[in-house]
Amino acid sequence: MKAFSLPSSVARCMALALLISSAALGALPSAYADSLGNIKQSKVVKIGVFQDYPPFGSIGADMKPRGIDVDLAAVLEKKLGARAELVPVTGTNRLAYLADHKVDLLMSVRQTPARDKVLDFTQAYAPYYIAVFGPKTVEIKQAADLGGKSVATAGGTNEDISLTKVAPANTTIKRFDDQSGAISAYLAGQTQLISLGGDVAARVRAMHPQTSIDEKIRLLDSPMHIAVNKGEGPLRDELNTALDDARKDGSIDQIEKKWLGASVSASSF
Repeated sequence: MKAFSLPSSVARCMALALLISSAALGALPSAYADSLGNIKQSKVVKIGVFQDYPPFGSIGADMKPRGIDVDLAAVLEKKLGARAELVPVTGTNRLAYLADHKVDLLMSVRQTPARDKVLDFTQAYAPYYIAVFGPKTVEIKQAADLGGKSVATAGGTNEDISLTKVAPANTTIKRFDDQSGAISAYLAGQTQLISLGGDVAARVRAMHPQTSIDEKIRLLDSPMHIAVNKGEGPLRDELNTALDDARKDGSIDQIEKKWLGASVSASSF
């Protein structure tokens, strides 16, 4: 995968700013005033999922999507009584996909004050944190130590944004089209460090035990939510009910054990 010449985080921030401006002007299409009603009528729910963000979403050897979000989408399908249509999204296009109603909801979204202006969020459904990882031989104890180092990241993602906020100006941040590209670059020795989610790093470590990938500094603690367009309260509430039911009947516990290695108490995130 090639590295971006222009940081995707810039484009993403511009897109978010445009969404906020549109919301402020009341520019939400009236045809989509009731997404839940449309879902119940069509019996189809379009769900935006990553395909390069394991363990939340990736493509398996059988070329089929897999991960926490894919399995949870199957649970939501039953709870909502509508066929789940999985729509591949990236860190740079997914907010636009939701605003343009190419999807009804997005999985794996971090809740922030800026996003609260244009999105409604469900309760958190999975824990998540982002950190800088690297070999034992590279000593990093604080953000200032990133100066003069090279760090791989997926452009436009939270990994990119949280890294960019704290990295000194002389840090070489190599942004790739997707997370797979960033991981491949790190494994090939093209960068000294990498910004990753903790769960992703654990899976990379398990798949490549010969490669040192130790946690250096934590950049962000942020649980995952499902996001819908602002004003879609009925859909958000229906999703929250589905998540509550899935927690009670053990569906989410089974998904967590499968992809995280253990069930995680909702109170812990």
